[in-house]
Amino acid sequence: MEFVNSAWALAPAIIAIVLALVTKEVYVSLFVGIVMGALLVAGFNPVTTLDTIVGEGLVPAVADNAGIFIFLVVLGMLVALVNTAGGAAAFGRWAGTHVKSRVGVQISAFILGCLIFVDDYFNCLTVGSVMRPLTDSKNVSRAKLAFIIDATAAPICMIAPVSSWAAAVSGVAQDLGVNGIELFIQAIPFNFYSLLMIVFVIGLIFLNFDYGPMAKAELEAYRDGRLGSLEEEKPVGNPKASLWDMLLPILVLIVCCIGAMLYVGGFFGGDANGNVIEAFGNTDAFAALPWGSLIAVTFTFLYLIARRVLNLKTASEAFVAGFNAMVPAILVLTFAVTLKNMTSLLGADVFVAGLVEGAAPGLFNLLPAVIFLVAVFLGFSTGTSWGTFGILIPIVMPIFANDPTLLIIGISACLAGAVAGDHCSPISDTTVMSSAGANMLHVEHVSTQLPYVITMACVSFVMFVIAGFVQNAFICLPLGAALTIGVLIVLKKKIGKSVKDLEPFNKEAAEA
Repeated sequence: MEFVNSAWALAPAIIAIVLALVTKEVYVSLFVGIVMGALLVAGFNPVTTLDTIVGEGLVPAVADNAGIFIFLVVLGMLVALVNTAGGAAAFGRWAGTHVKSRVGVQISAFILGCLIFVDDYFNCLTVGSVMRPLTDSKNVSRAKLAFIIDATAAPICMIAPVSSWAAAVSGVAQDLGVNGIELFIQAIPFNFYSLLMIVFVIGLIFLNFDYGPMAKAELEAYRDGRLGSLEEEKPVGNPKASLWDMLLPILVLIVCCIGAMLYVGGFFGGDANGNVIEAFGNTDAFAALPWGSLIAVTFTFLYLIARRVLNLKTASEAFVAGFNAMVPAILVLTFAVTLKNMTSLLGADVFVAGLVEGAAPGLFNLLPAVIFLVAVFLGFSTGTSWGTFGILIPIVMPIFANDPTLLIIGISACLAGAVAGDHCSPISDTTVMSSAGANMLHVEHVSTQLPYVITMACVSFVMFVIAGFVQNAFICLPLGAALTIGVLIVLKKKIGKSVKDLEPFNKEAAEA
């Protein structure tokens, strides 16, 4: 067991990540990482290794995430019902006449992502389901849609006081004897990655350019209509279907899921008793989301049959199609969580905690920037934001016990780094959900958004260095926004590509 609590604890995740990026085979890469982790845990004993993979990896991964698996399947069924009925096609027709530009559809996706802030899983899949027909109608690539989804999932949840993420952070802090939700709210102005990612996405859309692999994906989508969907989607169905056959099921889903989260959290006469923030703090999203989605899919089933845009046979076939569509996401999520279990058994948290504590002396004002880097590395290697801030917050709080302002900045660095690392990790569940929401190949989503995440991680690191000395959010945030816009302008001039570059090509093609 000499591999436990050492640098070896991160080896399985790093191997899986490198293999996934090189081979583009996410299932095999994750499984290799799982086997490597189990071998290290078992001391290379073949029998014990197999028992570790199954008993301490796969089985807990499925059991602990059964609720989100149910939510995935039910949401897949709901989307399939709407598509089969023709609701998605009707929405696409409406979008084609009312949203006139590619900028408009991207901003629409961004705004919807910001509005659904209560839970990242719910955000990813709902925004993807609603926006796919709209972005497809303007030849926006699935890679760009997946990035917008991902950029408005965890980053937005991490700055929303009423969210499952706020509940998780406040719960960790509460266990350490402080007011968790108050600490979370105080940390929001210094959460540079989450806040500046909003500036980055808006700036990128309005400056109308992309760079890296995303530029290639966008150019192919605009020029050739190759959107990058995981499978060909044919929005067919009853021509009598209307816009409301798409919107009403989604609205019912949102209302039911939020209501279920409040109910499970004790809002209606329970422990919270009318307190929204406390109810979200007490809720269990893994129980509430299936609860709400089951009501929504039942409503959708009855509503579409009553509207006579579906019959019983086609509705039943849609249920099967919806389940099948979610199998890849469920498999990736299962393997990703299993890999996280392996790194936990190897003591990755203990190893990283030792690194942070060892770096503290002599780096007091620079420590928020150091904490941010450590959180990014841990979030990227393990694929979990919650696990990252769960490890680091108990370490950070004693370090800054005598400096309340730096304590807030240090906590913000934990949260920002956790989101940044999780945002670019191939084994992150939120990244998997964003790929599923956009219905695109998971590894392609990771590779196309990676340069964007690295850009904003670098900007955030600079801002945490500055914040360690300036310690004033009213100065740091405008400075960070200006720096973000400046970086975007430089990138556009140096390496940026716009679909406008293809306008001459398109005119020649049209004349031909």
